[in-house]
Amino acid sequence: MLTLLMITALQADPRPDLRWMAGYWLSCEDGREVSETWTDPRLGLMAGTSVTVRGGRVGFELSRIAPTGPAPDAPLAYFAQPEGMAVTVFPVVASGPNQVTFEQPAHDFPRRIVYERAGDMLSARIEGDIDGETRTIRWRFRTAELNARCPA
Repeated sequence: MLTLLMITALQADPRPDLRWMAGYWLSCEDGREVSETWTDPRLGLMAGTSVTVRGGRVGFELSRIAPTGPAPDAPLAYFAQPEGMAVTVFPVVASGPNQVTFEQPAHDFPRRIVYERAGDMLSARIEGDIDGETRTIRWRFRTAELNARCPA
């Protein structure tokens, strides 16, 4: 029975309920300030922004989690557009309560995007290959007031 429950939790619901991601999230680690904002889902669409400040430089990403097609029951995917580059689509490949994994096997880095929530913490990581080496970058966000900043 336990094995069956574990397998079920890791299977992909093509349209998981991701309301738990909505909000303003702030990470103040490793000399960088990262804020990530997600709207609540509206007919399957969540709009997201990310701003990173580190070493006197700033970067951004525009994202959305949305259906992959016009049908009302089309699977969801993460549409990433870092620094205004072309959009890369990462379909949902696994989901469970307060956890979702998106993956695009044809992409080098990142290949996988994972979000998990525990209380007021949102963990995010991206995984993939750079120059033939597997790399992982992690963030630990805390819920924060809109436009909050890291302490100086």
